[in-house]
Amino acid sequence: MPEDQDELMRALHDAHAPALLRYVTRLTYDPAMAQDVVQEALFRAWKRPAILEQGDAASRAWLFTVARNLVIDDRRSARHLHEVTSERLPETSRGDGTDATLDRWLVADALKSLSAEHRQTVVNAYYLGRSAADVAREEGIPEGTVRSRMHYALRALRLAMQERGVTR
Repeated sequence: MPEDQDELMRALHDAHAPALLRYVTRLTYDPAMAQDVVQEALFRAWKRPAILEQGDAASRAWLFTVARNLVIDDRRSARHLHEVTSERLPETSRGDGTDATLDRWLVADALKSLSAEHRQTVVNAYYLGRSAADVAREEGIPEGTVRSRMHYALRALRLAMQERGVTR
C-alpha cells in the first residue's frame, strides 16, 4: 500500500473507529465482539483502497454498513443459533493436585542427586525455613560454609532439574 493510502487508512481509523465501536457495541451488547467487528470492517476497507478515496461521508457510511452486515451475518450463523444462554454459570474447573504431586516427585528426585551436605543445606534452608546462621550453629560449621554449600547446591539442583526436562 503506498504511503498516501497508509495515511488515508490511519485517518479513516482515527475519524471513524471510536464511533463505529460505540455503534457496534450497542448492536451486540458485547464489547469483545464489537472490537472484532470494527477490526474486520477496517480490514475490509484496507483491502479496498477505492473506499478510502471516496471521501469522509461515503467512507463512514460504507464502514457502518459493513459493520452492520457483519453483525447480522453473525446473528444468522449456525454458531450463534446453537448457542444456549443460561442465567447460571457452569462449574469452574478445580485443580486436582496432580501437577503439584508431579512437581514434588520431580524435586525429590533431583534432590536425591545432590551430595548429602548439599541436600541437607537445601532442606534446612528451604523446607525447614532456617537461616544460614541457624544451620551453621546446628552443624557446627562456619556460616560462610553454609552459604557456599547453598550456592553450589542450588546450582547442582538447577542442573538436575534441567536434566529432567524442567527449563527456566
